[in-house]
Amino acid sequence: MKTVLTYGTYDLLHYGHINLLKRAKELGDFLIVALSTDEFNLLKHKEAYHKYDERKLILESIKYVDLVIPEENWDQKIEDVKKYKVDIFVMGDDWRDKFDFLSDYCQVIYLSRTPDISTSKIKTDLKK
Repeated sequence: MKTVLTYGTYDLLHYGHINLLKRAKELGDFLIVALSTDEFNLLKHKEAYHKYDERKLILESIKYVDLVIPEENWDQKIEDVKKYKVDIFVMGDDWRDKFDFLSDYCQVIYLSRTPDISTSKIKTDLKK
C-alpha cells in the first residue's frame, strides 16, 4: 500500500483543490492531508475564512481524502513522513524545490496548479 501526504490550508475550497487531491490520491492508495491549524495560520500571517474544525469537516467529506491531521508547525514534515510511513509527498508546483529535503525519506512530487483558480483569486474577486 502506498501512502501519499500533502499539506495546506484548504480554505474556500474550490475545484483546484479537488483536482490536486484527486491527482494526489491517484499516486497511491491512502491520502493524508495535513491541514494548517488556525494557530499555525496566524504564524504564517494567513487568515482563513473557515475555522480549522470546519475545514477539517469539509476535507473529511471528500472521497479522495482518507485522513486529515493537523499541521501545527513548519518542522513537522519529517516526523509526519516517518510516523505515517509516507511513500510520496505531494505539493502544488508553486512550492517547487521547497520540500526537496524530504526526498531522503520519500518521493517528492510537485503537481501543476489548476489554471485560473486559487483561494487568493476568489478573495480578490469577492472584493470587486
